[in-house]
Amino acid sequence: MESLHERFAELSNDEVKRYSRHVIMPEVGMDGQRRLKASSVLLIGTGGLGSPLALYLAAAGIGRIGLVDYDVVDFTNLQRQVIHGVSTVGRSKLDSASDRMLDLNPDIEVVKYNEPLTSENALRIFGEDWDIVIDGTDNFPTRYLVNDACVKLGLPNVYGSIFRFEGQLSVFYGDAGPCYRCMFPEPPPPGLVPSCAEGGVLGILPGTIGTMQATEAIKLILRIGDPMIGRMMLYDALEMSFQTIKIRKDPNCPVCSIAKEDVALIDYEQFCGMPAHDHSEFSSVEDTDYIDIKTVTVHDVRAVLENGDDVVVIDVRDPHEWDISAIDGTLRIPKPDIQLAKNGIQAGRKLWEETVLNEIPKDKTLYLHCRSGKRSADSIAYLSEVGYELDKMYNVEGGILAWADQIDPKMPKY
Repeated sequence: MESLHERFAELSNDEVKRYSRHVIMPEVGMDGQRRLKASSVLLIGTGGLGSPLALYLAAAGIGRIGLVDYDVVDFTNLQRQVIHGVSTVGRSKLDSASDRMLDLNPDIEVVKYNEPLTSENALRIFGEDWDIVIDGTDNFPTRYLVNDACVKLGLPNVYGSIFRFEGQLSVFYGDAGPCYRCMFPEPPPPGLVPSCAEGGVLGILPGTIGTMQATEAIKLILRIGDPMIGRMMLYDALEMSFQTIKIRKDPNCPVCSIAKEDVALIDYEQFCGMPAHDHSEFSSVEDTDYIDIKTVTVHDVRAVLENGDDVVVIDVRDPHEWDISAIDGTLRIPKPDIQLAKNGIQAGRKLWEETVLNEIPKDKTLYLHCRSGKRSADSIAYLSEVGYELDKMYNVEGGILAWADQIDPKMPKY
């Protein structure tokens, strides 16, 4: 960070006018705005958190902003990813975000990395003269990867996380304080923390957390205020409450307590037991490496329902999802109930077996589906652990989204 203190770029008269509300502040001034223009910030993701980050950093005059993403704009993104719009649905998120940023401020430079962030390319991308990395991702493998790469290269990592109505914010900087691994040395068990796609997120929430991340980045560049190094902010939108907890540097941290040259980037998908990217080849099924789960299509499901075959079709989504859309004739038991039943039986408690699993016959073929296929595959794994025959259970490829695409186009998608 010392180089930031000494790096300046000249401002044109138009830029002075553009940033006039900055330069009249004694905490920023002309030198501070020159410092912002000379800085380089890398954003990982151009989604919910990345949208406000990209917009406000561009507006603030960060001279060089890098974007790492490989996805395209989807209609469901627009509830929270405000940098995109209806006109950009189907376009690359990088192009959509870059066009909006340059329209807001044509004096900045946008560097685009149209590729998923992996252990193979992280050091190359992070090493291209960035001052700060901001993590706007939504999965654990990428969070651990960003942290470890930042520690190895000595870069501050401005962290944000969102889920439903709650958010987290911190600055992890191994050179000056704790890193992400000091607080979370190991990821949570696969399936314990659902993704935003499974659990949902209040559309405004990433705007709140993302703008705070942008604020922390600007504070670091300007060397003003008290950055969130060694602290984590917890935000609850329902209560409109903010709590700050202290984070201590772990002297035995597996990453920031060792020499930087000894930090090795690993297979983070295997480490976390979950995929990092939508297009990853890693199995999205938790803890099922030892079983071979068979699949059927939504056309197979329609056929058995129409023919009255001796097959039970089970919808393992959460009850509030059934209100959005559901297939007639299905047995509806949420995945968490199946998981609790499995845990209860393995712990020697029979209550769950007598209630939840009593509804699922062991002598019939079972077709399980969820929204897209992950939770139903997990449920099959659970059932196989408590006596259900794997050869009689099938995962419905694509879940109810595939049903809406291929069977019932009038069905709402979410």
